[in-house]
Amino acid sequence: MANQDNSQLKDKHVAILMTDGVEQVEYTGPRSFLEEHGVKVTLISTKAKGEQVQGFNHADPAGRFDVELNVRDAKPGDYDALVLPGGVSNPDQLRLHKEAIGFIRDFGGLGKPIAAICHGPWTLIDAGLVDGKRVTSWPSLQTDLRNAGAQWSDEEVIVDGRLITSRKPDDIPAFNKALQQQLLAG
Repeated sequence: MANQDNSQLKDKHVAILMTDGVEQVEYTGPRSFLEEHGVKVTLISTKAKGEQVQGFNHADPAGRFDVELNVRDAKPGDYDALVLPGGVSNPDQLRLHKEAIGFIRDFGGLGKPIAAICHGPWTLIDAGLVDGKRVTSWPSLQTDLRNAGAQWSDEEVIVDGRLITSRKPDDIPAFNKALQQQLLAG
């Protein structure tokens, strides 16, 4: 079945939007999974192409990752899905960047899959994409999400339409599977 999935996903292109403070495994886990299934992945950031994003393992600095495209140069129509990793600082910084929020909002307007994990759903609030949606996240975001009109629940993964959300790194396998299913669905 993996070979069938590889052939079905080889023409897919997924954007991962992040900046410094990203929870490293919430970037590397989905990226590796997607690439193993033949998906082209592009790291988009508020930083310039060629600069690096500092990953974290909880509060400890971890790896650094090369930015492949600045969000100002990214077009939502060029991608089949968008992944929003967490880490506390990463989405908090993205929320203050109008081009990043505009990219997420425009992506949501296209009806393509958006997958946000841990603190990643914070950005969905600013993009106006959670009102009336069932979502999950890191528990500390539940009040913010509810105040934005979402129905929050403590579940491993929730898929509501084209929106995929998960709570934490332990949920990455279910998060990846849900994203794969959305990509296969077109």
